[in-house]
Amino acid sequence: MRKSSVTQAPTTKQLLPHKKVEEKIENATSVTILSHVNPDADALGTALGIYVLLKYNANVKVEVVNASNILPKYLDFLPYFHKIKKHINYADSLIISCDCASVDRLGFELKHRDIINIDHHESNTMFGNINVVLDKYASSSHVAFRLFEKIYTINKDAATCFYAALLSDTRHFTTRSVDYEVFSVAKVLVENGAKPDEIASKMTQRKSLASMRILEKALASLSFYNDAKVAVLTVSQEEILQTGANVPDMEGIVEFAAALVTVEMAIFAMELKDSVRISLRSKGIDVSKIAKSLGGGGHRLAAGFSINGGNLEESIETTLAKVKMLESLSNL
Repeated sequence: MRKSSVTQAPTTKQLLPHKKVEEKIENATSVTILSHVNPDADALGTALGIYVLLKYNANVKVEVVNASNILPKYLDFLPYFHKIKKHINYADSLIISCDCASVDRLGFELKHRDIINIDHHESNTMFGNINVVLDKYASSSHVAFRLFEKIYTINKDAATCFYAALLSDTRHFTTRSVDYEVFSVAKVLVENGAKPDEIASKMTQRKSLASMRILEKALASLSFYNDAKVAVLTVSQEEILQTGANVPDMEGIVEFAAALVTVEMAIFAMELKDSVRISLRSKGIDVSKIAKSLGGGGHRLAAGFSINGGNLEESIETTLAKVKMLESLSNL
């Protein structure tokens, strides 16, 4: 099947494929909404927002699925969070992929499935039959909102999910992607029922004790390179087990290193059972180049990758070597 793609932020002359997406959904007997493994708020907020819209408006069976063993507990306030399943139950369902740059990160075998790919990562591999990938947009929920607002009425539950996702991926409206358009979307979502104070409170004031304990371990590991322009935080597998932390508990740790005044790039490495996961943050340098060179992806200022079978020390050395090799980072 010929693929249809939208890869730029739409202008008045460039319309999103509302009709194609609507027809795809109408012609399906079932829809499975997926988001990437180890999902963040944008991934789950986008998926649940779309789930709400289809559940109440589309004449189709719909399920929302994520392959991860553990989901971020602090997001359980999102409408229909409890409906997220670990396995796909519908055979040959239409797939709607949310916030995922490559099909393998969805965690399922999807060969021969029709896929609507909704994302905002520049590194997206365009794996869908319809690719709505707008890298100029602030979040995948931003993309989903603009896509579906012309198809369905955005009700309170969908608005809540989309707003939470937008709030998270803009780091509470502080990233460079924030502009008039972002606040225009936020305004409509609030008008449609999203409550900014409640959402912000639930996303920032419901941390687990384990997340505080693992943060303490990470901060104790803080080290600097390149005249304190590069900061590194690490946690070992042993420390993760000691504190009882899981992957969602470690979300956002890299931001503590990035917040330091001298730091231009922050690196956070967590040692898992079979791999080391690296998160990168930057105040201007394109860290997506490092992530891509090591099999990962992401955005210019926020990216990540995994090193399978490596240990913590070797993984940091590999990452720092890439930092030094890239000409674009020579100013460090």
